[in-house]
Amino acid sequence: MRDLIRPGLSVLFCGINPGLYTAAVGHHFARPGNRFWPALYAGGFTDRLLSPFDERELLKSGYGITNVVSRTTATADQLTKAEILEGGKKLETKLRRYRPRILALLGVGAFRVAFSKPKASIGRQEEMLGSTIIWVLPNPSGLNANYQAADLARLFSELKETVS
Repeated sequence: MRDLIRPGLSVLFCGINPGLYTAAVGHHFARPGNRFWPALYAGGFTDRLLSPFDERELLKSGYGITNVVSRTTATADQLTKAEILEGGKKLETKLRRYRPRILALLGVGAFRVAFSKPKASIGRQEEMLGSTIIWVLPNPSGLNANYQAADLARLFSELKETVS
């Protein structure tokens, strides 16, 4: 999957890694049932519900998408700890290069591993990476039953308030 990125973004959304369906169609968060696009809309980031095929419209609004790990898997739990740690290092390099205002990492477990922060929780993190604010959101995968659509909307809205 190619990153949807440019220098100076307001928010760089960061998934864990591309799923099989996403890789097959070549668009981020494309699997039916993934709640990223509805959460983005419900959180106030877009003025209409975008589909994965509209993803390039995000750049016009100052938002982008990347992943911690580029390898495609059926589920994120197929990634190794070493892959996630290496992905965290690559992500830090990307942040230094592109300097987004906020990194919104979509998956607290992946954040904990990638950045060796075992007690991290959802929301704004105390530490920054360079000049980039770190914000952790739940994984929007339909497989993540811990957070319902209303929870995602509220958490995305909290991030949007910081961006505005």
